[in-house]
Amino acid sequence: MSKTTQIPELFGSMVFNEEVMRQRLSPASYKAWRKCIDEGTALDLTIANDIAEAMKQWATEKGATHFTHWFQPMTGYTAEKHDSFITPVEGGGKVVMEFSGKELVRGEPDASSFPSGGLRATFEARGYTAWDPTSFAFIKGTSLYIPTVFCSYSGEVLDKKAPLLRSMDEVSRQAIRILRLFGDTETRRVTPQVGPEQEYFLLDKQAFLKREDLRLCGRTLFGAKPPKGQELDDHYFGAIRPRVAAYMRDLDEELWKVGVLSKTKHNEVAPSQHEMAPIYSDANTACDHNQLAMDLMKEVADRHDLVCLLHEKPFAGVNGSGKHDNWSLATDTGKNLFKPGKTPSQNAQFLLFLAAFIKGVDEYQKLLRCTVAFAGNDHRLGAQEAPPAVISIFLGDELGAVVDAIISGREYTDAGKKTLEIGVDVLPSIPMDNTDRNRTSPLAFTGNKFEFRMLGSTQSIAGPNIALNTIMAEELSQFADRLESSDDFQGDLQKLIRETLTDHRRIIFNGNGYEDAWIEEAERRGLANLKTTAEALPHYTDPENVALFTRHGVFTAQEMAARQEIHMENYCTVLSIEATTMVDMLRHEILPSVSDYGAVLCNRLHTLKEAGLPCRYEQSIAVRVTEKTDALADITEELEAALAQAPSGSTEEQMHYYHDVIFGLMGRARALADEMEQITDRDYWPFPTYSTLLFSV
Repeated sequence: MSKTTQIPELFGSMVFNEEVMRQRLSPASYKAWRKCIDEGTALDLTIANDIAEAMKQWATEKGATHFTHWFQPMTGYTAEKHDSFITPVEGGGKVVMEFSGKELVRGEPDASSFPSGGLRATFEARGYTAWDPTSFAFIKGTSLYIPTVFCSYSGEVLDKKAPLLRSMDEVSRQAIRILRLFGDTETRRVTPQVGPEQEYFLLDKQAFLKREDLRLCGRTLFGAKPPKGQELDDHYFGAIRPRVAAYMRDLDEELWKVGVLSKTKHNEVAPSQHEMAPIYSDANTACDHNQLAMDLMKEVADRHDLVCLLHEKPFAGVNGSGKHDNWSLATDTGKNLFKPGKTPSQNAQFLLFLAAFIKGVDEYQKLLRCTVAFAGNDHRLGAQEAPPAVISIFLGDELGAVVDAIISGREYTDAGKKTLEIGVDVLPSIPMDNTDRNRTSPLAFTGNKFEFRMLGSTQSIAGPNIALNTIMAEELSQFADRLESSDDFQGDLQKLIRETLTDHRRIIFNGNGYEDAWIEEAERRGLANLKTTAEALPHYTDPENVALFTRHGVFTAQEMAARQEIHMENYCTVLSIEATTMVDMLRHEILPSVSDYGAVLCNRLHTLKEAGLPCRYEQSIAVRVTEKTDALADITEELEAALAQAPSGSTEEQMHYYHDVIFGLMGRARALADEMEQITDRDYWPFPTYSTLLFSV
């Protein structure tokens, strides 16, 4: 049997999915689980015991010896504690393999050592993990992984999954209210659908290990521009090198085993940069799968003597890595609510959902910017094909023309020169994929979905999707309140669409987001331009944002304040680690090496002068090296002193200090060191250069 024919058998082979449950559970237990999924009803302990036993039997047959509650704390990564299935048998020193419904449903990891933003104190250690029955368990290695939510002893949410599930429920409730107004009596649930593209770099492991900055920070803190980068556009979609192809092949198989719908793989723009994109799934599954994919990318790379870098900007001067988040809404009857319809009624419904999205993005642009604000992304946004920090929506020529016609109340002429009056009953058919893609747009409409392009490659996709879901729920709720009380639905619908598009037209921009003219235009429109994390994060707890999340039951005010604190603290910690690493590399690697090189030059210069030989080159280089060595030593001391003087006040005060003082000093130190690299003999430079790192695989 060929590998191709084995793929359907391979896919999901390590997942306790619905097909496996249907085969292994009793009819009553399967029906109860299905009702839990469809209607949100709780599972009683008897059913949980039945599911746990079936899960254990299946897992041990697959070679699993342990189980773990797999959760997503506020670190942005995943966490796991593994327990074996073994239970001692009284007398005889024997064991049996057991797993109860209680163990399935609830775990108790330590909650004090995870970021809590003040929700938990160090001495308050108890936390709980609770099984998420909507996300399938899977086997990785020799452990059964059970996706769970994570909360404190007193009930505060300490993870990213629980609020994501809440936001999904809320946008479903509000979307159904709208669908009922259009006569849809069949839809029972509307689900956010997400497809996160994942960009990454692959490096040779031996070269990676020689760089302290890559090992500790995930990015290069030093590095002069190589003679060749991405200027020739020869890497993008180019032939995949054998070593990389072997890695991608193994990665696909590992992802397919655990049910990740890995679909697309290709070379990205920068040398050694690549991308993996999955098929769409519901937002909860997409988030779980993306976290799992990032773990597997690193594990599989290690087997190939490679290192997978997920940092947003591991190399200066070439493309950074993002995670384009493709988001839409779909009904359980199979309809995409952002797919332009072919009939007037479908178009009216589509335009209402479109208007809600446009309104929400305009009103909560600062919140959306906050969801992608962290230290790594500051290096990426606004450069090499990443969107600028200004939030805007790209609709394309055709849809943009329809919106303009609705706003102005004039006739619309479609691409086929067919003139139609804009009215609810005669809205024109709106084609999909009718325009080029705008790679500079933070939020681009791409036919039947919106592509949120600002996400960084390391981050969990949960935060941005929680925001998109909740914002959409808010706008749909407002629309439903207004239309449900209408005596003239058709007239009020048309009026609502036109008013909304008119009032929030400023957020629509179809041009080049990289041009300075757009930044100036955005300022005239009153759009926010929060260029850095330090500028953005203070807005996370703006009153309108707190009201949004609390009104829809996604976060409490305390949970929002905690998240803001966690993100600001993370920013400070990352910059502190990077700056300290930079000082260490300067003190113990760069300065000693360039000093040695300077000494060699001076000795050579002395010898040549004594011999009466020409030495203009040696003298010129020796002067440059020794002068820059002194300057680099000075900036190193300045950076070291600035780190020692970091304030101990509020986290926000610390965040601004690290941005305003430490970040600037790091830039100056790097600029000098990179100049030194360009004039230092390669035999004396202490670690691999960009030329080696980017072209080693």
